[in-house]
This record gives sequence, structure tokens and C-alpha cells, in this order.
Amino acid sequence: MSQVPSLVQMMSQLIGSPSISCSQVSWDQSNKEVIQLLESWLSTIGFECKVLPLPNQPEKFNLIATIGKGNGGLVLSGHTDTVPYDEGRWESDPFKLTERDHKLFGLGTCDMKGFFAIVIDTLKDMDLSNLKEPLIILATADEESSMAGARALSQQTKWNARYALIGEPTSLTPIHAHKGIMMDKIRVTGQAGHSSNPNLGRSAMDAMHEVMSELMRFRNELKQTYRDANFVIDYPTLNLGCIHGGDNPNRICGKCEIEFDMRALPGMSNDALFNEVKKRLPAIAEQTNTEIELSSLFPDVPSFSTPKESAIIKACEELTQHDAETVAFATEGPFLNKLGMETLVLGPGSIDQAHQPNEYLALDQIGPMQHVIKGLVERFCISH
Repeated sequence: MSQVPSLVQMMSQLIGSPSISCSQVSWDQSNKEVIQLLESWLSTIGFECKVLPLPNQPEKFNLIATIGKGNGGLVLSGHTDTVPYDEGRWESDPFKLTERDHKLFGLGTCDMKGFFAIVIDTLKDMDLSNLKEPLIILATADEESSMAGARALSQQTKWNARYALIGEPTSLTPIHAHKGIMMDKIRVTGQAGHSSNPNLGRSAMDAMHEVMSELMRFRNELKQTYRDANFVIDYPTLNLGCIHGGDNPNRICGKCEIEFDMRALPGMSNDALFNEVKKRLPAIAEQTNTEIELSSLFPDVPSFSTPKESAIIKACEELTQHDAETVAFATEGPFLNKLGMETLVLGPGSIDQAHQPNEYLALDQIGPMQHVIKGLVERFCISH
């Protein structure tokens, strides 16, 4: 039987297989090569693998690898894609694993191809021949853009697995909750005209000023109404991210667009937030005699929360000697919870290194992560 490569060799091959996921077509790539590598290694150590193309995306794939039978058990989950990279700002080739200063550098080392290498390297030395509950490795597509892989899985019938760990970089701290995120756009259409006579047009920029004022009022209402002490930023946020409008100083602005995001606390509804913004716009449109449209830039990600009393949260707190915390960034956690699993986020490396030039995974994160993986498999798949 063929042998699984060493941890560093696996990571090197994963990093050397570009799988950028991006809303810009010029950057976007297939994750097929990464999926094929994982399928090969997991098959070698006894997993039954299913490769599932995403609906309407024949070059994007999810992988479900299972060992053991029955209900319950554990899912170890991660995404196979990376963000784009900044050309010219890396000190080494982003697609070549480079070790220096007790760190492994490369695009995806911590976010999060390195996690798969650590998982497989840990499991290949464990006796998985007589599991009492199944162990599932889940590898998804497009987490960094649309989360299409996790969304596709969440449309399936409820899984039988009981617990799930997502290996996003959390510096080995268990994460039991995060805010949701939605990114939206408001377009104001007025009438261009010569700036010497305001009556010749209807300024979309003037109307956008009213829209922005209303968004800021709504932002303050959210801050006053909703609080969750589990979060460092303990209220929902609304960020006015970018604005585009007009074309010349001597023309009345005919069109203006603003893009913004909102991050809801657990228990809040993204749909309700969207509809609240939407219902505030017609009055401004009537007042300014403009057309105002609200639309989503991307499908939203719900907030995520698993009770701190969950067995997997307790187990990871014990294995890491860290209390469970919250984060502001979004993950695939809500989609796995929707599938019926009690989920937490915990992985090697820091989110501070993710999405940055010279992304790295510190070598001293590997051993403790293997300790967590081994402990969870023994607790939820072998001992039960």
C-alpha cells in the first residue's frame, strides 16, 4: 500500500496547488487538485471518499471522507480555497512552502490548508480500525468568496454526525460563536444636468447624503438596542465601506452607489436587518425625486453560536486549557450547525496572519493541534 507523505511534504503539495477563490473571475480557480490530493491520502489510510461537484460549478468540489459506521461521531472540517495574494509583497514564492524562523510560509499555511496536513498526519498514526462512531473529514470549496461549498452541503438532509470542528486559525483557542455578515449595495439614480442650474437635474449624490444619514441613524439604533457581552465589540455593526458617484465637478450627479456591511449578533436575523434598511428608503426616494434600490452583493452568512455547555466545547476547553471565546470574522459554522451538528471553530495559526503577505503557520502550533485532534477522535469516535 502506498504511504502518506510527511506532514511537511503534504503541506508543501497543498500549498503548491493553487486554489484561489474570488468574486473576480480573473483570480478565481478550481480546487480540484487540492481535493484530489486529500482524496488520495485519506483513501490510503482507510477513508471512503466522495467527491461532490458544486451545483452549476463543475470545476469546484467538496470532499466527504468517512471511516467507521453508524450515527454520531465527529466531523473535522476545513476549506480548500485561499484568498488572492499581493504580487510583489511576498518575501518568498506564495506557492512554495518555505521554512524560516520556526515558521512555515506559504499561501494557505494557516488559512487553512495546513490544517488538513496536520489532521491526516495525526490520523495516520492512530488505530482507526474499530471506531465505535464514525470520523468524517470534510473539505469544502469557495469559503473565501461565496461559501458555496458549505451552502450546497447545508441544503442536503440532516447529517448523522453529532459534533464538528472547523480548523480555522484561532491560535488554538476554542470559538463557540461569531457574528453574521451581510454585504449590501444601495444605488441612487437621479438625473444628470449642467451644474450651473440645479433645476436641470436631480442630484443622486444629494440623495445619497440622506441615505447615509439614515444608515448612520440605524447604526446608532442597533448599538443602543442590541448587546452581547460575549463579544469584544458587543453590539451589531454597520460599516459604510465604499462610495462611487458622479463623473465631473460641473455635472449634477446622475448616479451614486454605496456599499456597506452589517454584522449581526447571534439571535438576530439578517433578513430582518435587510428589510429594515429597505423600508427606510422609499421616503428618501420620494423626498429627493430619485430612484433608490437596495441589493445584496453576496449571499449573507448567518451568525453562529453553539452553547458553551456542548460536549465538544467542554472537550476542547479541557484539551487546550483555554475557555471558549467569540470572534468577529465569519466561518462555515452556521452551515454545519444547520446540518444538525454541534460545532466549534478551533485551529492552528492566527487570523492575524491570514489574508496577509507572508502568511505563515508557526511550527509550535502543530503539536498542540495534533493533541486536540487525537483527543477528540478518542473521545467521540473510539471511546463512545
